[in-house]
Amino acid sequence: MSQSKISKIETGRRTPSLMDVERILRALEAPPSLIAEVMALARIANTEWQDSRSLLRRGLDRGQVELAEVEKITKEFRFFLLSMITGLLSTPEYIKASLDDVEGDLGKVMNKKLERQVVFYDESKSFTFILTEQAVRFLKIPPHAMAIQIDHLVSLSHLPTVRLGVIPVDTYLPGCPLTTFTVYDERMATVEASTGVMMFRDPRDVTAYLEEFASYEDRALFQDEARERLSAWADIYRS
Repeated sequence: MSQSKISKIETGRRTPSLMDVERILRALEAPPSLIAEVMALARIANTEWQDSRSLLRRGLDRGQVELAEVEKITKEFRFFLLSMITGLLSTPEYIKASLDDVEGDLGKVMNKKLERQVVFYDESKSFTFILTEQAVRFLKIPPHAMAIQIDHLVSLSHLPTVRLGVIPVDTYLPGCPLTTFTVYDERMATVEASTGVMMFRDPRDVTAYLEEFASYEDRALFQDEARERLSAWADIYRS
């Protein structure tokens, strides 16, 4: 490890990864109790919490700009959507409804969300979305608009960069899915809660979410099977 990197860690200009911390502690022959204590602190330092109130104070449009920056440097995206359709997959009406509890001028936020959707046309990237039936059918907008939103999912599933899967409600799943989460390459995972977003950069945490995603991926319907199921759900709302 270079002296400049050590210096930046010592002076707080760089947050060390868990691997960095472990290497330093092993090299210094630290006792096991100290290793356990410092590794626990390093794990906290590699986890970030953004609460909803702070995001609102900063401006949701700024948050969209930051997401766009993350998307620029990411090549492989994995989205597990438990309860709602994400903004990247949403029609304007669905986006507007998802912001119905936010005060102020939402025009900028809506525009930024829609602008981000052009990322699908960057063929250097790949997206895998897994949506539960509950997420697809959650009645966020009137039935005729929901049919259009679900048709939009079918349309996006034909893009070469997009792989879209659905998990019908009668599908057996291992464990108990608790949250919506996104994994960016193999370097970061974000987990959404009603009060904010947690960001994990610890490789062990990211690996855990990759493994959870893979277990859902094994049970999801893709391609024509997914499109048939989506079309059937859209027809229910159309009727």
